Amino acid sequence: MSWYRRNKTPGGTYFFTLVTYRRRQILTDDSCRQWLREAIELTRRTRPFVIDAWVLLPDHLHCLWTLPEGNADYTTRWRVIKTEFSKRATSYHKPEWLTHSKKKRRESTLWQRRFWEHTIRDEHDYANHVDYIHYNPVKHGWVKHPRYWPFSTYHRYSRDALYPTNWGYTEPSIEGEFGEHV
Repeated sequence: MSWYRRNKTPGGTYFFTLVTYRRRQILTDDSCRQWLREAIELTRRTRPFVIDAWVLLPDHLHCLWTLPEGNADYTTRWRVIKTEFSKRATSYHKPEWLTHSKKKRRESTLWQRRFWEHTIRDEHDYANHVDYIHYNPVKHGWVKHPRYWPFSTYHRYSRDALYPTNWGYTEPSIEGEFGEHV
């Protein structure tokens, strides 16, 4: 069995992607958004973190968090958020989708088991990931411009003039660690 090792930088900023189980399109439902908000608020009371950027799509989410100085435990935060969300979303559970593995691990049928994490390295990396997050609804064909997607911190960035007025009319040039397009 291979062991995945996550990078843990105390006080670091991280990009995350979480996906629903079987890419089920539920996250933008009114009730699911409320339950996710409640789960995040509950988690932040005991395990604070700053949400730098966020986008919620029907079957996945992307976000950037900054953790408190000296703390790198984003894994527990995500476990609590996913658990609290799953407790609230009982009407969305699909018992017929419970596999032996999911039963053994006491998992729900709402989330994929793991999540993607990337440690932000510098200001350029941060800006690239913020742009990626905010442009994602356009990339997936949900809207023609990020301003039309209601479930995003794009609106906060736009209101605070962190983007030029014409940002988002074309796909931002976002390069990864090795120059590849993210």
